[in-house]
Amino acid sequence: MLLKVSCILKEMTELGKLNTLRVLKEVDFGIYLDGPPFGEVLMPRRYVPKNAKPGDELEVFIYLDSEDRPIATTEKPYAMAGEFALLKVNGTNAIGAFLDWGLPKDLLVPFREQKQKLEVGQSCVVYIYVDRETNRIVASAKPEKFLDRLPIDFEEGQEVDLMIIKQTDLGFKAIINTTHTGMLYKSEVFQTLENGSQMKGYIRKIRPDKKIDLILHKPGYEKVDDISTVILDKVKSEGGYIAVTDKSSPELIHSLFQISKKTYKKAVGGLYRSKLIVIEEDGIRLCTP
Repeated sequence: MLLKVSCILKEMTELGKLNTLRVLKEVDFGIYLDGPPFGEVLMPRRYVPKNAKPGDELEVFIYLDSEDRPIATTEKPYAMAGEFALLKVNGTNAIGAFLDWGLPKDLLVPFREQKQKLEVGQSCVVYIYVDRETNRIVASAKPEKFLDRLPIDFEEGQEVDLMIIKQTDLGFKAIINTTHTGMLYKSEVFQTLENGSQMKGYIRKIRPDKKIDLILHKPGYEKVDDISTVILDKVKSEGGYIAVTDKSSPELIHSLFQISKKTYKKAVGGLYRSKLIVIEEDGIRLCTP
């Protein structure tokens, strides 16, 4: 996509990321962009936007070709340097595994960055970065290496972005806002989660040992107030009665309201005390005026 922008160009072109570069010249096989410190960076003809000309500025992704020369493309990979992603293994050889990341050249996971040998067809959560020794864009299937390095700057109850990276006997280990890890306990999860699953969550507790507990619904009674309205609306929409009680399965409750059984019981208790519903043996009924 051709961009007409007036922003100041970056002083240094970054591998593995989007850059705004100026077109220097056009040749038969493409165009060259000004990409310090690499000098002139080729964009092959198949990527060149229509009507692009010298002096224009383009937003491009920079990667290395098979001969380690920087190449510019208007295509975007599934994830860039500095990001985590679930990617599929396309092939393997003597130096590692190669992942499909949405570009013609697959992304290498060296053997040293694999927990276990990756196989073709397997999907794994990886961290993408530029290896400073080789100056190549690579991926690591050991994402924990790149997490929990910064001081914890979260507050209990804060909404965060989560990505599942590991299943354990306790539950699901998740990346929090691309900087830290935390645990979603199995007893509080009532939906299918797999490695690579992404969703919103909340900081439930920050422990003295700096371990972080997570939860998928907003903790505390503030959430209960919200869900009380949802439950009441559901009862009204079903003609004043639903066959759900505090004895119903956690799975049924979550399928209807996306909350835990504990939260459901608190919300229903509040509605009962407010004399908005009647709790019957097999369900709850709207109170009649």
